[in-house]
Amino acid sequence: MTLKSGLLTALVAAVVAAFVTGATLSILWRVAPGVVNTPGGLQEKQIVDVVRNYLTKNPEILVEMTTELDKRQAAEQAAKQQKIISDNADAIFRSPLAFVAGNPDGDVSVVEFFDYNCGYCRRALPDVVKLVDNDKKVRLVLKELPIFGEDSEAASKAALAAHRQGKYFEMHQKLFTEPGKADKEKALRIAGELGLDVAQLEKDMADPEIQKSLDEAKELAQKLGLQGTPLYLIGDHVIPGAPDDLYDQLTKHVAEIRENGCKATC
Repeated sequence: MTLKSGLLTALVAAVVAAFVTGATLSILWRVAPGVVNTPGGLQEKQIVDVVRNYLTKNPEILVEMTTELDKRQAAEQAAKQQKIISDNADAIFRSPLAFVAGNPDGDVSVVEFFDYNCGYCRRALPDVVKLVDNDKKVRLVLKELPIFGEDSEAASKAALAAHRQGKYFEMHQKLFTEPGKADKEKALRIAGELGLDVAQLEKDMADPEIQKSLDEAKELAQKLGLQGTPLYLIGDHVIPGAPDDLYDQLTKHVAEIRENGCKATC
């Protein structure tokens, strides 16, 4: 049995079960009035057979049902995310613990949750940098979310520590573009190439404030139900992952927020 046929069978079973409830007769009267009106009424097995036969002959109903269910679930998820964004707007968009690239006083905030060892984040970097370069009114809020273990965490701490020496965004880009896994060794090498005080960088990496930044991003990601990196928030618009048309989606949502504002607080 294929996954598709298995899901269809399960859906038919669920629909049949749903029909065999208090609303059965009124529904079946519309579906098969001649059968429902038979003397003595219908037994449960007869009802099940009627519904199953009807759905088998009209499978497009199941497609319509699943499409409508998907739409409703997407709408519910969007509404839930908007409330979470609104309730946590200061931490998401204006936290002093996160680095802001682009224009700190820009009119639209784009938030990115990322991990330096995330291949999709690496692929998305040129589009994100292009957005900041081309739109001088965008605030890019970068949320370090090292979900791929200790090496990713060390890289994130190094980037945040580099901010104290004025080189965060340079470190950020090099951790993605330089070959090899992002880890402490790579970060320290890049720091030296950027002319940073490496000893001071290592000291700053151990500062509790650095860990606090990572903890805040992790907590926000959990509230948002983030399933992986990257995740982009453009105001209260959400883009999960790194679609091929990421730049176009980013610019589109920036324009929408600029024109209409956020539905939630952002």
